[in-house]
Amino acid sequence: MTNNGIVIQTRGLNKRFDTVHAVRDLNLEVRAGSRFGFLGPNGAGKTTTVRILSGLMKQTSGDATVCGYDVSTQRDSIKAVTGLLPESPGLYSKLSAVEFLEFIGALNGRNGSALNRRIDIMLDMLGLEGRQNDLLESYSSGMKQKVLVASTLLSEPKLVFLDEPTSRLDPAASALVKDIILVLAQETETSFFICSHQTSFVEDVCDVVGILNEGALVTLGSPQEIIENTGTKDLEDAYLKIVGGHVDRKTLLAWR
Repeated sequence: MTNNGIVIQTRGLNKRFDTVHAVRDLNLEVRAGSRFGFLGPNGAGKTTTVRILSGLMKQTSGDATVCGYDVSTQRDSIKAVTGLLPESPGLYSKLSAVEFLEFIGALNGRNGSALNRRIDIMLDMLGLEGRQNDLLESYSSGMKQKVLVASTLLSEPKLVFLDEPTSRLDPAASALVKDIILVLAQETETSFFICSHQTSFVEDVCDVVGILNEGALVTLGSPQEIIENTGTKDLEDAYLKIVGGHVDRKTLLAWR
């Protein structure tokens, strides 16, 4: 379910925590089937935005719809059609990968042969087919992240929120996740909302990028548009130019 081809729409969205204004008057549209990248420094408000849009947290003011559902009154409907991989998810270490994915499937009302086929496909795609019955406590951090990616995509959601999806992954596994996102977006019209600190990953994967700074959306456009508008060579340089972060070499050398 979308609203005229728009999978996410926010209007004046705000979130305050006591004296902290985490999200400031966010006005945003994300089209169905797109791969939207959300960049910003730590504390910029990216994760707070995702929690609101995924139905885990209420906004202070403003409005938003996700897959056509209102974040204020239809949060359960949003959860039913979206997938979420948070930055610091939990795993049941005493379960095997298959058992964990069966558990996640059951939570989403899925079971039987169709679920088992989906689990086999996901584990094979992520290169875990030989370890599917081993306990998760024996997995490396990268392998656990792969299982979590699989659990997020298991129910074939219309929209997937990924908060630092390649954290703890080696370059080969990161490239695999990138390929999965691109294939799913192109072949199934799955929409992705990706928070990441890895500008190279976002530049390769996302067709639209928003940069958040101190809770406010300061830049929006395709990676190429942002690079051209800032007169930089790549998205990393553009990001640093917009939000700051370059090292003052003279100060550093004087300190030494």
